[in-house]
Amino acid sequence: MKHLAAYLLLVLGGNDSPSADDVTKALSAVGVEVDADRLAAMMTELEGKDLNELMEAGKEELAKFGGGGGGGGGGGGAAGGDAGAAEEEEKEEEEEEEADIGGGVDMFGGDDGGDY
Repeated sequence: MKHLAAYLLLVLGGNDSPSADDVTKALSAVGVEVDADRLAAMMTELEGKDLNELMEAGKEELAKFGGGGGGGGGGGGAAGGDAGAAEEEEKEEEEEEEADIGGGVDMFGGDDGGDY
């Protein structure tokens, strides 16, 4: 899938017919390891085919699966005897406070407070 994604990104970027080397370079540039056998198989399958026709054929295949389904199941009926306990749990959850982890912690580990 990563090979096909890179291939499609290269096509979107203006390369009408990306080579295996182009795909390898694109993936390597972002630190993704390339499986040469899978890439070669994909390139062989795409060879001489129009990408737009392949996309249209794929869309037709997806249409066969149908779309969406019914909504989720309805909620179950409420139990008679435990209704008071459920209300207490909800009140307890609302009363919880967020933990104070000290001011200004950067999610990436830096604490210099600088720009991104």
